Amino acid sequence: MLRLLLLVPTTTYRTQDFVEAARGLDVDMVVASERPNVLSERLPDNLLTLDFADPEKAAREVAALARIKPFNAVVPVDDRTTVVAAAIAAALGLPGNSVAAVAATRNKHRMREALSKAGVPSPPYLLFTLADDPALAAPRVPYPCVLKPTLLAASRGVIRADNEREFVAAWRRIEAILKTDEVAALGAGTDQILVEGFIPGREVALEGLLVKGVLRVLALFDKPDPLDGPFFEETIYVTPSRLPADTETAIADVTAWAARALGLSDGPIHAELRVNEGGAWVIEIAARSIGGLCSRTLRFGTGLTLEELILRHALGIEIGSLERAPGPTGVMMIPIPRGGILEEVRGLPAAKAVPGIEEITITIHPGQEVVPLPEGSRYLGFIFARGETPEAVEAALREAHRRLDFGIAPRERA
Repeated sequence: MLRLLLLVPTTTYRTQDFVEAARGLDVDMVVASERPNVLSERLPDNLLTLDFADPEKAAREVAALARIKPFNAVVPVDDRTTVVAAAIAAALGLPGNSVAAVAATRNKHRMREALSKAGVPSPPYLLFTLADDPALAAPRVPYPCVLKPTLLAASRGVIRADNEREFVAAWRRIEAILKTDEVAALGAGTDQILVEGFIPGREVALEGLLVKGVLRVLALFDKPDPLDGPFFEETIYVTPSRLPADTETAIADVTAWAARALGLSDGPIHAELRVNEGGAWVIEIAARSIGGLCSRTLRFGTGLTLEELILRHALGIEIGSLERAPGPTGVMMIPIPRGGILEEVRGLPAAKAVPGIEEITITIHPGQEVVPLPEGSRYLGFIFARGETPEAVEAALREAHRRLDFGIAPRERA
């Protein structure tokens, strides 16, 4: 029986989907997290605790286990585990991307350096540290610009500035995020602020699979809501794209170029790009699949989920077809309207009754705190839709969201 190691951060949305995919493949599955699982004593052979912040240490520990019972594949399920997965794969002699390539996708400055060196169309940039004076840095940058931490994901801490006053205000806001205990614990790079030139245009997301260095496009998502700032909260994804075929080809070509520039050659990638009269511009590329629960919009071949496809690729199991199942689909990542404590969600039955809506999943529970961007990193939940046309999918998502009402109480100050 094939043996699989899944690297699952305790904060990820994706545990259930990957675990179900693995069970469907009838493999010997071992799940590793960064914190002990309550069942680890009862299931010591199938639950591990690894230090994801120390890839070399984690790789040594897994290599020791593999000498007794080898692994056939190691799969990261979220951003936090991509580098440690690459280190483990290298230690075990398994196919995969190099640690250096994956590490470049996890650091926005390194990514910019690699893309710029290769000539890949991407934003101009400058790197600062918190030791710099923002008032002195502000005159040096082009406007409009986008300030962002080099290590965080999900648009957290990403802020547009149109002038020097907004630049200083954005800097101070990002500085406060970087100095939180949670972020500071990430280590090197948490004192850096990357400033990029703002790239106007439509934003899209490309979901792909690298097979021996060749990019296979799995889906191209339109993002119909304008993402012009000052914050960059993503909401609606719809596939297939409504862009012209030649534009889609250009997007795929630039994404493949970016993957080569970073040294990526194997496994899933998720890329964010902007499209304007100057062509396609790479904003970011990650060595993992689409985040949150968004993968539930996708099916391939005779019904494979994205997670099943990823696991089959990693384990060397035949994949019948990489073609996306026909029919437009979409997802809305439900935005947080204001900060506070979630008290209740109203209108769920009415929202679920909208034609085309397949599922609504609320991922923050009553009593929990909700924090909007740019400080926050979570969504209220996800709305999934299917329809005859991309326009119908988008309309269903908007109507379902309109019918939802979130009771959010102000957070009491200590």
